[in-house]
Amino acid sequence: MAALFDQYRSTYNRTVDDSISFSGLKHDFFLQAKVEPLARVIAERSLAEGGAGVRALDVSCGVGALHPYVRPLFSTLDGCDISTESVARASGDNPWVTYRDYPGPALPYADDTFDLAFAVCVVHHVPPEQWSAFISEMRRVVRPGGAICLIEHNPFNPLTRLAVLRCPFDEDAVLISRHKAGRLLKAAGLHEIEARHFLLLPFASPFARKVESWFARAPLGAQYVCSGRV
Repeated sequence: MAALFDQYRSTYNRTVDDSISFSGLKHDFFLQAKVEPLARVIAERSLAEGGAGVRALDVSCGVGALHPYVRPLFSTLDGCDISTESVARASGDNPWVTYRDYPGPALPYADDTFDLAFAVCVVHHVPPEQWSAFISEMRRVVRPGGAICLIEHNPFNPLTRLAVLRCPFDEDAVLISRHKAGRLLKAAGLHEIEARHFLLLPFASPFARKVESWFARAPLGAQYVCSGRV
């Protein structure tokens, strides 16, 4: 997997754009759409209380394409990935983020280091037999009272499946449902599990976001966010 993503260090965004070109949307739209779900997790879990800000970890961050969009959410942000080439590009693009490459499966951080650990469209690249261990590692590096957040493709959305089918580095992906993600978080010892779907409509307007919120519990949106408290 590391070698596969090393190949896409320079062409990652273009490759994703090609896979979703049928939608008429660019990768940037989908990156921006993830800001609100992450902000909601921070607010609902009260992770920013106390004035110290939120210390966050992006697990398997790739080339760091999301990081310019989420910068206002965190006081500090770390990112790690098994792809050395991807981390090198991320470091050049986002000097304010602290990046590490690592061989896996253990994350290169001490216990209870972060307020929030999140993984964006990552679990479907992890072999299913390793899902539990992956979540347990995320839990290990988050402090008690902190949170873990997964953002994943909705396997019940046909356009999502089409995009995955068209993406060359998703050819071995095993999509994970919202309910399965929640069960994994619960099995890892997390509680207060919450999940919401988003990206139901291809518009960024406040009205579109409002409509999406009405249907967030139904498995309709292209992606979902699932989180739990440590």
